[in-house]
Amino acid sequence: MDASAAELTRLFQEMDSGSQDAREAMLAAVYGQLRLIAAARLSHESPGRTLQATELVHEAWLRLGGPEGGGIGWRNRRHFFAAAATAMRRILIEHARQRATLKRGSGHEALSIESILDLSEAPASERILALDAALKSLEREAPEAHQVVMLRFFTGLSVAECAEALDSSERTVMRHWTFAKAWLANDLENE
Repeated sequence: MDASAAELTRLFQEMDSGSQDAREAMLAAVYGQLRLIAAARLSHESPGRTLQATELVHEAWLRLGGPEGGGIGWRNRRHFFAAAATAMRRILIEHARQRATLKRGSGHEALSIESILDLSEAPASERILALDAALKSLEREAPEAHQVVMLRFFTGLSVAECAEALDSSERTVMRHWTFAKAWLANDLENE
């Protein structure tokens, strides 16, 4: 089920009032989309990965307040997907740190913006950690561009879907996306 922005906003308001039915309806409305995003994000991982798409969605849902969380305060679809992107990002970073800990002593890989932001290439542990540091820097300097990266990179949304989620134009999203890629490339090169 793919709920409209207005329907999700209504469900968020009911959830804030404590409605368990609204919480269940909201999960049903977004679960399929979150599952597809997570599956696409993880489909390029190397064989033997320990994190599955369903686990990523469930872990993100738990961090977002879970089945019994209190009033979350999501204002709209944009706010929810930004929170979901942040939760998925943190989960992926934690898993990358765990993998990096297991690989102590391995050589470092050269970083490029293309290898980090290419949505078809699964980032290695080192790339995720470097990207996390660069994203923190970008968030301080250009929060709008940071939001676009979060939605494009960590949830796999298209430019059109980002524009809808951010209540913006596709042109503005592309401008932020182009700026963010340049910013991150510069930040990573100077690391």
